[in-house]
Amino acid sequence: MADNRKEQERAELHRTIWNIANDLRGSVDGWDFKQYVLGMLFYRFISENLTHYINKDEIEAGNVDFDYANLPDEEAELAREDMVNTKGFFILPSELFENVRKKADKDENLNETLEKIFKNIEASAQGTRSEKNFKGLFDDIDVNSNKLGGTVAQRNARLVKLMNGIADMKLGNYQDNTIDAFGEAYEYLMGMYASNAGKSGGEYFTPQEVSELLTLLALGDKKKVNKVYDPACGSGSLLLKATKIIGKNNVTRGFYGQEINITTYNLCRINMFLHDINYDKFDIGHGDTLSSPYIPHYAEEPFEVIVSNPPYSIKWAGSDDATLINDPRFAPAGVLAPKSKADLAFIMHCLSWLATDGTAAIVCFPGILYRGGAEKKIRQYLIDNNFIDCIIQLPSNLFFGTSIATCVMVLKKSKSDNATLFIDASDEYVKITNNNKLTKENIQNIVQVFKARQEKEHFSRLVQNSQIAEQDYNLSVSTYVEKKDQREMIDITALNAEIKRIVARGDVLRREIDAIIAEIEGGQ
Repeated sequence: MADNRKEQERAELHRTIWNIANDLRGSVDGWDFKQYVLGMLFYRFISENLTHYINKDEIEAGNVDFDYANLPDEEAELAREDMVNTKGFFILPSELFENVRKKADKDENLNETLEKIFKNIEASAQGTRSEKNFKGLFDDIDVNSNKLGGTVAQRNARLVKLMNGIADMKLGNYQDNTIDAFGEAYEYLMGMYASNAGKSGGEYFTPQEVSELLTLLALGDKKKVNKVYDPACGSGSLLLKATKIIGKNNVTRGFYGQEINITTYNLCRINMFLHDINYDKFDIGHGDTLSSPYIPHYAEEPFEVIVSNPPYSIKWAGSDDATLINDPRFAPAGVLAPKSKADLAFIMHCLSWLATDGTAAIVCFPGILYRGGAEKKIRQYLIDNNFIDCIIQLPSNLFFGTSIATCVMVLKKSKSDNATLFIDASDEYVKITNNNKLTKENIQNIVQVFKARQEKEHFSRLVQNSQIAEQDYNLSVSTYVEKKDQREMIDITALNAEIKRIVARGDVLRREIDAIIAEIEGGQ
């Protein structure tokens, strides 16, 4: 019954989001527009989050009719310091989403009103522990953009439409909802835009099924972990998958990552808040992970869970930067990943920050498993030191914007054997429209074999690292797991008998034809 209700809530939420997108599609380009929808969704979320938090305390104290939204701003100011310490931000009652929305259609300066409120929210965190997590969060929601309309009146009319659309989303009360409604809304929006935007959208989004597989591989049998980390975290959906599987309270030290694109970096921080992750439970850095790794959250302890879908075969400084070969992340391999292909640089980065008892699950471009040169030397380092736990061949066409059949590399620093498991999951999918998709059953099949380190004919094989060395450190799954022969079995004896019968029948026909021709010629 609960599952049925959950699906109904989800379907209704998706319909509402789709309607907002369709309503405003004409005025703002589809991919750019996500920032407005997500920004306004975030504004509604933090307004309701703060209101709920304050109301709960007052009601428990016996003030049953209390509602923060109805409090005069002067009285509310008394709670500012306490709320900034607790929640990381503060919003005056007059500036809450619900109160601004009530007057929005009559506010001729709505764009200025919103711009001022967004600045006030950011300013409330200034000089506090939460400043970094709020700074610049609303920068991509340009309420004065010509994309919203050529005149102030047109822009405001569309902002009213946007606020009404967001307000109409049935996100429910925190206690009553069976789905993580704000987080669900975020993920649906990102998926919708990624599928519409093709490659450019796919850069920001890992399909939920792939995220689930990576997280299950990295968690193993653990029910509690210290931290989850993604060095190329995009919009953060993959980073947060552990909350769905083991619950956010079982990630004791929080969620960490780095993102190079400023807009996506902002979306990632918004995503944290929309999943109700408090400001002191996440730390996302902005910048290039390989050349300027974000340091503060690394200082204490390495990560038990690392999950990532880094960009495929991008260029990086590599040997052009003389300092990188001495960088403790890359130095152990004695060689740097090629300048034109940074894939293995991300692998080495993940390995360097992996806890002794941790697991990293990383999506890989297949070329890194078999190419020669520096990449072969890095593979040799990983195999000779027994850091690779498993290589999984995924089906093609799983990701937005690319049909490439990617792989997953699983890293561990503490293994009970000196072998590597190879899994051929290339047939584990169902076809949905233009893309392939992993089902729950497909994911379970992979994870079950992975956890048991089980050998299954035509599916998985446990290979001693010494044998991999003999294969010149080739890590392609097809080198070790033989595909099932799908060709039809031919019964040679029956085939020969059939050929003999056809030949005999041919001889009979030829004689009959010759007789007919002779008869015709004799009668002439």
